[in-house]
Amino acid sequence: MFHTQSQIGPARLMEILKSAEGAARAIPPAFPLEATVAVNPFLGQTGEDLATAAARLERVAGVSILQKRSDYAGKIRDGRISDEDLADALSASAYRQKPATIEALKAFAAASDTEHESLPLPTVADLAAKVTGIDWPSVIEKTFGLWAAGQFDRGQALWSPAPGAEAFAAWRAWAMHDLTPEIAGLSGFCAHVAQAPDTTERAILRAADALGLSDAAAETVFHRLYMDLGGWSQHARWLLWQAELAGKSDQTLADMLAIRLTWEEALLAHVPGIADIWQETVAAHAAPVAPSQNQIALAILQDAADRGHQRRLIADLDGASEIKPRPALQAAFCIDVRSEVFRRALESVDARIETIGFAGFFGLPIAHKAHGSDVVEAHLPVLLNPEMETTGYAGAAAEEKVRIAARTMRAWGRFRQAAVSSFAFVEAAGPLYGWKLVRDALGKGGNPTKPDPLPQVVGGMTAEAKADTAAAVLKAMSLTEDHGRIVLLLGHGGQAANNPHDSAYHCGACGGYTGEVSARVLAVLLNDPETRAGLSGRGVNVPEDTLFVAGLHNTTTDAITIYDDGLPQQRAGELRTVRDWLGAAAGIARAERAVKLPGSKPETVAARALNWAEVRPEWGLAGCAAFIAAPRTATAGKDLGGRAFLHSYDWRADDGFGTLELIITAPVVVASWISLQYYGSSVAPEVFGGGNKLIHNVVGGIGVIEGNSGRLRPGLPWQTLHDGEKLMHEPLRLSVMIEAPREAILDVLERHPGVRALFDNGWLHLFALKDGKVDGRYLPGLAWTAEGPADLAA
Repeated sequence: MFHTQSQIGPARLMEILKSAEGAARAIPPAFPLEATVAVNPFLGQTGEDLATAAARLERVAGVSILQKRSDYAGKIRDGRISDEDLADALSASAYRQKPATIEALKAFAAASDTEHESLPLPTVADLAAKVTGIDWPSVIEKTFGLWAAGQFDRGQALWSPAPGAEAFAAWRAWAMHDLTPEIAGLSGFCAHVAQAPDTTERAILRAADALGLSDAAAETVFHRLYMDLGGWSQHARWLLWQAELAGKSDQTLADMLAIRLTWEEALLAHVPGIADIWQETVAAHAAPVAPSQNQIALAILQDAADRGHQRRLIADLDGASEIKPRPALQAAFCIDVRSEVFRRALESVDARIETIGFAGFFGLPIAHKAHGSDVVEAHLPVLLNPEMETTGYAGAAAEEKVRIAARTMRAWGRFRQAAVSSFAFVEAAGPLYGWKLVRDALGKGGNPTKPDPLPQVVGGMTAEAKADTAAAVLKAMSLTEDHGRIVLLLGHGGQAANNPHDSAYHCGACGGYTGEVSARVLAVLLNDPETRAGLSGRGVNVPEDTLFVAGLHNTTTDAITIYDDGLPQQRAGELRTVRDWLGAAAGIARAERAVKLPGSKPETVAARALNWAEVRPEWGLAGCAAFIAAPRTATAGKDLGGRAFLHSYDWRADDGFGTLELIITAPVVVASWISLQYYGSSVAPEVFGGGNKLIHNVVGGIGVIEGNSGRLRPGLPWQTLHDGEKLMHEPLRLSVMIEAPREAILDVLERHPGVRALFDNGWLHLFALKDGKVDGRYLPGLAWTAEGPADLAA
């Protein structure tokens, strides 16, 4: 009863496989829960503009990636979007179908939102469901999700059906014996799977032929099916991402396409009455992707909203402040927007304090094995590969003690989950755990933990390597002279109880781990006499009395941990003063943050970290809207509202602009991923968001689902973005501001076309700064506006 394979020519084979590859590259990766980092959900669409991407994603996912008209209308009413913003956005749009005037654009925004504007092109499963009355998309979602949860399990499940097997082969072995589709009404499905080609490529080709896919239609048909699988596709894309970082490849994503096509092929044969409408759908897929007039108008309104924020930010950046004399304390924070609040608070405590911004891995590409663990953690941006190995090894006796404790906890956890013991466990331990739940709900369940042993570089480092590494880091930090008596290197990490997404609150530049290891390794390195002896010959002058100290900023509580990794006793007095300053700044920061946290007061902010029932322990990076790379004098004393990534950079000390290139190609890209993940999760939460925390279940240690089965939910949970009444993240595209010569910035973009595409296609905005003021706006095609600061802020 099922279609058999016909002869397909070599050219056809190549086109179908090319389409499959293109669709796979349109899917963003989703990192597992143990080391979650933000990912740009539009990573595969950065080669086109926002309006075109909106048209593509409406076709393949039925989602709008633009805000509603009413959202933009509200911003126009309250002045966040001015007439000048609308005029500039309208003028910048290259589309002919755009509204003719500002008044027409305003009228469009004021009109009622059209219900069901965004509908995807249907799959065969969608069409079959309408004819048969059986919810085939739900059947596929549940059966695929059940299989995938076992197939990709990372140690959570007690049993996995086919560990180590390739995905398509493992699924076929499963599906040949899974009677769920046949019970639902798809008779012969098991036999169809058994008769399917035994290789992924042949299965894709046979199904494409059976479905009558033209070369022009195939890529967005495949993209549609990938989107239908939700986070499982993104997990497979992550497997490919990791493999390619290591110079290898992975076919899991292609396997998933073969699986989903096998379903489509079977359903088309099972419900032949949908053949005509399916061919109409294929023809629609073959049409070029082009935005509608509504999508063009909404994209212009989004640009106007971006410009409204830029107008206010440009007005705030009114020139550089005076350079201070040598500080008593220099505190280096991650560029994370949460640090902006604490940095401003700390500098207000004492005029002798200066803060610095730098990516939280502090330039050390570390692969780390924690105390008592054999798991290698990549403490660096996910764009990079580790080059340095560190360990928290503390001696055989201490290591064995930690391992025994960990094995005991795992065994206890498995006992509680086991079918035989789970009910008996509840009967016996219920009262005890009832008290534990009450205690945890009151925020009394947290136990302070001792820091891990000081991380050690495996194999050690030569004196030359120490000096080379230290000089490279300090130059990248624009910290080659005028060091304070104490330089505090602060990594950061969040703290939350009962939160599967807790790694998302840690340092994105550290791969979803805290910045503790990086800060401690660097502080010891910079205090090392061998390092210091070699720095002057490398153009870095560190005073003899400068002491580097490692610490960790807990972004949930604003507490600062200082690590006493061999700090000299004679500096204890100074360090007490530093702790006093940090404590005072923490109080100021908590008071500012408490206003935005629902039901919180400054004195209760820290308790949220210990409450297992708290769905909003902190706001993370919600609100992020700008990235500024400039000397601190450009932003010192300016309240940026915890919305700006602040990277210290002095172009005058950047010989050859190597640091500028590093900033644009790494921190800027990472910040864009964060910004666009918050954007996507806000405007299209049903596709790019993580769903409702209250009904999350962890699957395989990979991610979460809502309820007990179905698709994996990547992205940010709704409670991370919304306070119950309104969005706490304003969906804007990131405005990047760099104090450097315009020609130097253009030179970097010209040599990095992938990064340039982010700016040319409007996923990021770019401005040049001069002496702390905006000096020009980047235009697509490696050009700048001629306007000065006054015109840009008008």
